[in-house]
Amino acid sequence: MIRKSTPMARDLIPFDATIKAIRPGDTRRRLSDGDGLFLLLFADGGSHGWRFDYTHQGRRKLISLGTYPDTSLALARRKAEAARALVAEGRDPSAERKAERKKHLEAKTEEMRRDAGLPPSDSFEAVAREWFAVRRSGWSKSYADKMMARFESDVFPWLGKTPITEVTGPMLLAVCRRIEDRGVIETAHRALQDSSQVFAYAMATDKIDRNPAAKLKTVLRQPEPKNFAAITDPARFGQLLRACDRYAATPVVRAALKLAPMLLLRPGELRFAEWPEIDLDAALWTVPAARMKREVREKLLGAPHLVPLPRQAVAALRELHELTGHAKMVFRGERHHDRAMSENTINAALRAMGFSQDEVTGHGFRATARTMLHERLGFSPEIIEAQLAHSVRDSLGRAYNRTEFTEQRRAMLQAWADYLDQLRLGEDAAPMRASPNSPLPVPAKQSELERTVPVPQGPVPPLAKAPTPPTSTGLSTSMIAVSSPGMKEDLSTIEAAKFLNASHLFVAQEIDAGRLKFRQVGVDLRIALSDLVAYAVQTRVGS
Repeated sequence: MIRKSTPMARDLIPFDATIKAIRPGDTRRRLSDGDGLFLLLFADGGSHGWRFDYTHQGRRKLISLGTYPDTSLALARRKAEAARALVAEGRDPSAERKAERKKHLEAKTEEMRRDAGLPPSDSFEAVAREWFAVRRSGWSKSYADKMMARFESDVFPWLGKTPITEVTGPMLLAVCRRIEDRGVIETAHRALQDSSQVFAYAMATDKIDRNPAAKLKTVLRQPEPKNFAAITDPARFGQLLRACDRYAATPVVRAALKLAPMLLLRPGELRFAEWPEIDLDAALWTVPAARMKREVREKLLGAPHLVPLPRQAVAALRELHELTGHAKMVFRGERHHDRAMSENTINAALRAMGFSQDEVTGHGFRATARTMLHERLGFSPEIIEAQLAHSVRDSLGRAYNRTEFTEQRRAMLQAWADYLDQLRLGEDAAPMRASPNSPLPVPAKQSELERTVPVPQGPVPPLAKAPTPPTSTGLSTSMIAVSSPGMKEDLSTIEAAKFLNASHLFVAQEIDAGRLKFRQVGVDLRIALSDLVAYAVQTRVGS
C-alpha cells in the first residue's frame, strides 16, 4: 500500500493586519505562513523579513523573499509559490536567483561598456586585450606597441566585436587574405600567429573549446626571406660615405650619418644614446642592456654592450658634445631637445641622397660592416658577431660573455674606421681575401706593401727562431709599431690588415711545412686578428 504524503498547511497568517499588530517586545521570533514560508520578526534593522525554507538534493536551504511591508503578504506568497515550482522541477531557487543576478549585472556592464565605446566583454577584441594585458610585461615596449597596432588596424575592424565563440577559421582566413592582398605577407603571418595565441588563451580560460587558427598557417602564402637592404660593394659604399659627408643637414644628423656605418649599432641603440653612457677619454661607449635587442630578462639583468670607439668616432662625438653635451640626449630631436631624433631620420636622409630603400637602410649598415670586415679585412666572424651584439657561442654551444673580445673589437673597429676613410677617398685599401677553401695564388709581382717590406729569400728558418705568438693584444688601437731596417716606422691598422692579406701565402707555407702549428686547447684558446698581424709581421722580419 502506497502512503500518500499529506500536503503541508499553508496561509497560516490570516491578514496583513496580523503582521501590523506586532509590536516591539513581542517574544515570538518568527511567524509561519506554512509550507516553508515564514516571517522573521525584527530581522532586518527592525523590519520583518520574509524567508523561504526548502530542501534541494537532500540539503536544507534558506532564501530571502524581501522585507515587510515592501513585500506584502500576498507578494511573499507568490514568490514562495514560484520557488516551490522550481524545487518541484529539481532546480535550486538560490542558484537560479544568483544566475539571474549575474545576468542582470552582465547586461548592465555591457551597457556601460557600450556607452564607453568598448567592445562586448565576450568579443574577440575584449579577449585579445585581456590576453595582451597578461603578456605585455614580458615584451619590450616597441614589440608590444607594434603588435597592438597590428590588431587595431588589421584584425579588430573585422572580428573585434564578434563573440569569440563564434569566430571560425574561414572568418580569420578572410582577415589574413585582406592583409595578403596589400602585399605584406609577413604581416599576415604575424596577425595569424598573434590571433592564434589569443585563441589559445581563450581555451585555457575556458572561454572556447577549439582554436580556429590552428590549421591556417599552411594556407597562407609563404613570405620570401628578406634582409635589411645593404651595400656590400666597396666602391658603391664609398659613394654613399661621400654623399653622407656632403649632405646638408643639422650637426646632429651629420654626426649620426658618420657614426651609424662606423659603430655597428642598431638604429635604436644609436639614436637613443645618452651622454652619461659615453666615456670619451676612455674611448668607450657602454650601451645599457635595457636598450639592446634582448629578451626582457636579459634587458633587466644582462650585462651592457660595450662599444670601443675608434679615434674618428671620438672626434665626431667631441665635436657634437659642444652642441648637445649640456643635455642628456646625444642625438637630440630638432623640435624637442629632451627627446631623441626621429627613427626615420637616417633613412629619410639616405632617400634624400638618392639611395632607395631597396639598396640601403640604416639597419643595413650592420650587414655592410659584417660582410666587409670578414671578406675585405679578414676579421674573425666570432669577433664581428660579438660587436654586433649577436649571441656568440663556442663549439660546445656555450654563450660567450658579452664583455669578451673587448680589445680585439677595439682593434677591429679602428681598422674598420680607417677602411671607411680609405673608401671615402675612392680607394679600396684591403683586397678581397682568399676563401679558406680556395688555393692561394702566387702573386706575379710584389705589391706596394711587399716592396716596402723586404721579403726573405731562401729556405724558411725553423720555428725555433720565430717569435712565439702573443697571447694578448699588446698593440696600440690606432698604430702597430714595427722597428726594422727597410720597413716603415709605423704601420697603421688598415695597412697591417693589408699586410696580413698580402702575406697569407707565407704564413700558409709555414703551416704546410709543419713549422707553425696552432693547437686549440678545448675552446678557450683564440688568437685575435691583431695578434696574428703582429705575429706575421714579426715572423716575416725575423726570417
